[in-house]
Amino acid sequence: MTEPIRVQMEKLIRQKQKEIVAGLETLETKKFRADSWERGNNGGGGTSCVIQDGATFEKGGVNVSAVYGVLPPAAIESMKNDHKNIKPSESGTVKFFACGLSMVIHPWNPHAPTTHLNYRYFEIMNDDDSTQTWWFGGGADLTPSYLYEEDCKLFHQKHKDALDKYGEDLYPRWKKWCDEYFLIKHRGETRGIGGIFFDDYDEQDPSVCLKMVESCFDAFLPSYVPIVARRKDMEYTEDEKKWQQLRRGRYVEFNLVYDRGTKFGLQTPGSRVESILMSLPVTASWLYDHHPEEGSREDKLLKVCQNPIEWV
Repeated sequence: MTEPIRVQMEKLIRQKQKEIVAGLETLETKKFRADSWERGNNGGGGTSCVIQDGATFEKGGVNVSAVYGVLPPAAIESMKNDHKNIKPSESGTVKFFACGLSMVIHPWNPHAPTTHLNYRYFEIMNDDDSTQTWWFGGGADLTPSYLYEEDCKLFHQKHKDALDKYGEDLYPRWKKWCDEYFLIKHRGETRGIGGIFFDDYDEQDPSVCLKMVESCFDAFLPSYVPIVARRKDMEYTEDEKKWQQLRRGRYVEFNLVYDRGTKFGLQTPGSRVESILMSLPVTASWLYDHHPEEGSREDKLLKVCQNPIEWV
């Protein structure tokens, strides 16, 4: 008998957590530390694999969670823009199950890009525990401080290849969605050079969706490890480090002001704040009215963030 999709997805994210941590540790002299947690009476828990002050990575985390219980009205409201078919009970709550893997990696070297990955599965249940609605969501994106076109092309090509076998329209749709989602609206710029992003996806059979997510997972290490391997030991100046800190400031702004995952996590009863805010860098900075010199490498990156381009 085939296991429910929720069971298969939970097994997948736990396996991918092991694979991704092992792959990232090939760039490191330090190991990730596993930290398991439970939601107590709220239902479920997870494991955070975290590294800080490594040789290559200043901070990073590869987290899995599988949680269930009852969503309060505030959490439902934060999902309503994309999930209008959720039908709360008379009390305004719904039963739910959610599992996913979420990862953010911040390297020391300003020439090595930050990266983010998240793939997740949601089910909303009726009072009798039957499935009311379900969907997959997630993506992966790259946030460099300095633009290397070969890095950008590699990252996008690997994710395009992962999606093309499930529909040639998916990569262009989700590349555009990524550029639009990771937009820092008050700055008029994206936080990086994008990748793929999707949500509320239920257009194919759930078993096909699960395979598609697995394909995207498998694209990550080949799209990121080679980039860091060739950038992590590059020489850099104090000014380049300062620019990295400014770009990290943009990262913080997006995650705290706009990111729906952060908002949803903080509004979920029994959520683990340490895991939710793991995405934030150790250090970041903000300078008043800062503008890079016209034509500089910093300016080149900023122009791409202000006007996203097609990489593949």
